[in-house]
Amino acid sequence: MPTTLTERPLTATDRCDRCGAQAYVRATLLSGAELLFCAHHARKHDTALREAAVSIQDESRRLAGTPATAALDER
Repeated sequence: MPTTLTERPLTATDRCDRCGAQAYVRATLLSGAELLFCAHHARKHDTALREAAVSIQDESRRLAGTPATAALDER
């Protein structure tokens, strides 16, 4: 996916424009408008995003470092 040199990290306050989940992908359009997507919706709309966006910031790799469940001592 294309990237830009002036990317701002996505935070927990950035929400998916489609469902409201935490955003892990930012697509910037030629007009300068930004679209934010969770990893699920970014994958679902990948082809259209690649065609329309001038840059795509994909931070979904951060999900791999997130445990699916809490450790036993955290329950």
